[in-house]
Amino acid sequence: MADATAEPGGGRPSLMPALERMAGDIARFALPVLFAFFVGAVVLAFIGENPLDTYALMLSEGFGSSRRIAATLSAATPLLFTAVATAICFRSGVFNVGVDGAFVLGGLAAAAAGALLPVAFGWSIAPLAMVAAMAVAGVWLYVPGLLLARLDVDEVVSTLMLNFIALGLSGFLVNTLLLSETSGNNTTDTIHDVAELSRLMPPSTLHSGFLIGLACVAAYWVWARWTPAGYEAKLVGLNPRFARAVGIAIPASIVLVMAISGIVAGLGGASHALGQVHKFSDGFSAGYGFTGMAVALLARNSAFGIVFGAVLFGALASAGTTIQLFSDVPLDIVNVIEGTVMIFAVMELGRLSLRRGRAS
Repeated sequence: MADATAEPGGGRPSLMPALERMAGDIARFALPVLFAFFVGAVVLAFIGENPLDTYALMLSEGFGSSRRIAATLSAATPLLFTAVATAICFRSGVFNVGVDGAFVLGGLAAAAAGALLPVAFGWSIAPLAMVAAMAVAGVWLYVPGLLLARLDVDEVVSTLMLNFIALGLSGFLVNTLLLSETSGNNTTDTIHDVAELSRLMPPSTLHSGFLIGLACVAAYWVWARWTPAGYEAKLVGLNPRFARAVGIAIPASIVLVMAISGIVAGLGGASHALGQVHKFSDGFSAGYGFTGMAVALLARNSAFGIVFGAVLFGALASAGTTIQLFSDVPLDIVNVIEGTVMIFAVMELGRLSLRRGRAS
């Protein structure tokens, strides 16, 4: 039988199906974003601001120079980790909303290790702190994975509640056992200088954690596209009944993706602690886990979409912090745009949940 993608003359396979799928993915990603900016434009016009001028200023503040690009990429760095951590689970039909808690506990573990390990350990402090962060966060999300796999405990509820527990636990530790004696309340000691991740474009805050985040995205792409475990996870997400019929161990797959999700989120927390803030304090995560969830959903769990989405939200965050200095536009307009995009993300989450219910 002839290849369905072959050209009529028996020549080389056509690239049209792949290009059509890529165009469809781009359209599904772009339309919610464009609509969000449209909503933002309506709000701007309502308060008497020129939408085109405002968006031109935001574009300039996000990408107008190497310094601003560095700031955008710096803001995008935590989202690379949290989006990958979310996509790993969503690809398997597991609705993990506990990435933010794992990110926080990973950051706490890394900051504690970076400050408490002997400085004589030198350059090895950073990788040891990352390992500690990945271990803590991996175990943290292993628990709801096990509850789902063995007892069918709803993962949305368990992971959401674990976010609150993570915030409470980290707040308790940072104000008691790990409280700095020199830096004031609600913070740990600053990590050793040798534990800091290197700067990529000094004096900007962009650090080598960005490269680690890109490596995580690349590893996720390889895992999802080329490995048996990635294929099995996709099959579990698409049709659990069929996956069970062909012999896939669904409980083991669920536990595995939850643990890997925690490991990636913990590595993101370590990157933020060692590369950006150099300590842990209350408010360590600015909702990175939930924003990463929006990025992953809009990207449809695509590795390339995750990179573009993280950069987009990074640009909004970076531009939003400076736009008030040059105009009368309130920072809330950025929240309007982000919130509108997240509405589409929640709609996608509901669609996926409905699909899983029909397939199970």
